[in-house]
Amino acid sequence: MARRPRRNHSPAFKAKVAVAAIKGEKTLIELAQDFDVHPNQIKQWRDQMLEGATGVFGDSV
Repeated sequence: MARRPRRNHSPAFKAKVAVAAIKGEKTLIELAQDFDVHPNQIKQWRDQMLEGATGVFGDSV
């Protein structure tokens, strides 16, 4: 089985997928089929977005 060439997704695409995962309206499997990415990749992007969310509301004096 031939491997798929490595793809580089734009930050906007990653954010769109991560937001869809955070909403929880679909499972990771369904999102993976919709966006043609692996479920583990979606989980990673979702986790990165959630980790970075605290920085949005952090103290910046």
